Amino acid sequence: MSESITIRKGLDINLRGKAEKVFIKADTTGKYAVKPVDFPGLTPKLAVEEGSEVKAGSVLFYDKANTEIKFTSPVSGKVFEIVRGDRRKLLEVIIESDGKNESEQFLQADPSSSDRATVVSNLLNSGLWPAIKQRPYNIIANPALSPKSVFISGFDSAPLGVDFDFIMQDHLKEFQAGIDALAKLTDGKVHLGINGKYPPNPAFANVKNVQVNRFIGKHPAGNVGTHIHYIDPVNKGEIVWTTDPQSVVTIGRLFITGKYDASKTIALAGSEVLRPRYYKVISGCSIEPLIKENVTDKPLRCISGNVLTGTRIAPDGYLGFYDSMFTVIPEGNKHEFMGWLAPGFSKFSASRLFFSWLNPKREYIVDTNVKGGRRALMITGSFEKVFPFDILPMQLLKAIIIEDIDLMEKLGIYEVAEEDFALCEFIDTSKTDIQAIVRKGLDLMAKEMN
Repeated sequence: MSESITIRKGLDINLRGKAEKVFIKADTTGKYAVKPVDFPGLTPKLAVEEGSEVKAGSVLFYDKANTEIKFTSPVSGKVFEIVRGDRRKLLEVIIESDGKNESEQFLQADPSSSDRATVVSNLLNSGLWPAIKQRPYNIIANPALSPKSVFISGFDSAPLGVDFDFIMQDHLKEFQAGIDALAKLTDGKVHLGINGKYPPNPAFANVKNVQVNRFIGKHPAGNVGTHIHYIDPVNKGEIVWTTDPQSVVTIGRLFITGKYDASKTIALAGSEVLRPRYYKVISGCSIEPLIKENVTDKPLRCISGNVLTGTRIAPDGYLGFYDSMFTVIPEGNKHEFMGWLAPGFSKFSASRLFFSWLNPKREYIVDTNVKGGRRALMITGSFEKVFPFDILPMQLLKAIIIEDIDLMEKLGIYEVAEEDFALCEFIDTSKTDIQAIVRKGLDLMAKEMN
């Protein structure tokens, strides 16, 4: 039975530059990248070298700790460059596409009539298994385990977030096949969270073999962690798996065609984009051809993902594995006259510090200025206003900082991921890297408990 839940806490950040609902087909030639840094807890082991010929679905590297988990090329072509960082850390495997998009052949089968072992094997061999993440720890799911449920968030409430109802309107068949495959992975339910503010698109409304739950409220109402907390919370010893709608479609295509088709639709958004729109691309694409002659001449910050949780990339950087958008905003590299003493009619504030609160529908241009120096992490009560979990966010953060594992357990570390604290980081007067602290805590728990 589906549920309808209203989220009372949160914060909507209304930014300028939302993508117009127009599809643009991007050029499929050029360079693509798979980035091991997108996968927390991964120790990659290369399976190719520069110059190697690959097809879509060819193995590029695998997890050294679990060699079954493979990471494959999204396109056919050759390995153009293997990028390493400090201490030879593997950062990117860049593939130059030949434009043919030839694919390795995988199992073509009806997932609804396949057993769990067959579904798991096909996802592992094709390199699609990393699309499934696990709570606790927010890492790639362990295929040897069985989750108590699977969660998919069908809407994005983050600033300038993509409209999955628009993206998914023509993918009912593939989405249903993907749902049928995911249903084989758990003895529990597959949950799909949708925006309760308006009727869903047919791909969500007519899907079978899934429980549809409606969520209404401010961000983070669209976060999968919020859905898990209210529907099926994670306690010690329990496991829940998560994924996103476009990954479900890709999984469905795998079983329908027997090929790894990494095509997806992304939004190019942000106040500095001249024509913010939706682009049909292939996973791991470069932002360079999308922003060429399509951004302002200001100093820019390019982000793979949204402004709260995304990753900074270079103007010729690549889309993250889990991301469905590029965001371009002004770089915060200047001092502001009078700072917070100015009236601030055009400045966004989570409080009523500026007079901009008198115009709640205004679209804001926000840069990357931190607007203050780092200081002690003070208890102000502001986190609790935007954090919708029945968890004490400040106390959990302090437990992580002092590495008190028992206290972290008691305060709910198993339920959370970095993105759940993004709003806390945004409004934090102490200018603390809260998401990095949460990631450190999750890594510590994963190491200690395993």
